[in-house]
Amino acid sequence: MSKTPCILVVEDNREIRELVVRYLDEHGMAATGVANGRAMRGAMEKGGVDLVVLDVMLPEADGLTLCRKLREHSTIPIIMLTALGEHSDRVVGLEMGADDYVTKPFDPRELLARIKAVLRRCDRNEGRTPLDLGNTIHFAGWTLHRQRRELVDAQGLVEPLSSGEFDLLLAFISHPRQVLSRERLLDLAHGKGAQQYDRSIDTQIMRLRRKIEPDPREPQLIKTVWGDGYMFTPEVSAT
Repeated sequence: MSKTPCILVVEDNREIRELVVRYLDEHGMAATGVANGRAMRGAMEKGGVDLVVLDVMLPEADGLTLCRKLREHSTIPIIMLTALGEHSDRVVGLEMGADDYVTKPFDPRELLARIKAVLRRCDRNEGRTPLDLGNTIHFAGWTLHRQRRELVDAQGLVEPLSSGEFDLLLAFISHPRQVLSRERLLDLAHGKGAQQYDRSIDTQIMRLRRKIEPDPREPQLIKTVWGDGYMFTPEVSAT
């Protein structure tokens, strides 16, 4: 990413918010801090935000609700801040479309490292063409526009994807009818050395199945190969 990344920090605790903004600014990023969902929406409407750091515990609308609403119309990367021990918040955050999470109390260096990793992943995938198929890829009645990062159904309606879901789907499309382990999928979708929640791939696959499978309870497009991983079964073509 050539330009300075613009990071929006949504945190109601003023001390934490100012600390994070100052630390990110000191390490080559343009950070802005806001205290609630209303201010977050105002900042997003101005445009130019490359990644959102979003606290779960917020006044009025909580972070999980804001994550879900943002994901309905945007693939912008989201890193959730969750309380120590709140395992359910981490899982629900990933299900809502978050790309990663950091547990409070946290070292600002860890947050910076995760922000850089997510931004690198998004930047890298912007220029990657799966199987040299080009920008418009077809499978099972779906059309994936790689350059626009959009998934469109047979009726022409856009199915919103998080950046993590898009990267995961692109990884499957790049390796159709191959058994891919969780570790391999992490490498393909998130890059070597990814340090995400160790079951995050399962959560993202569950979300992806809900969006592309005719019956997510009996998945046919992304099949589980017990003991080995997952297989993307459709025939893939391009125009």
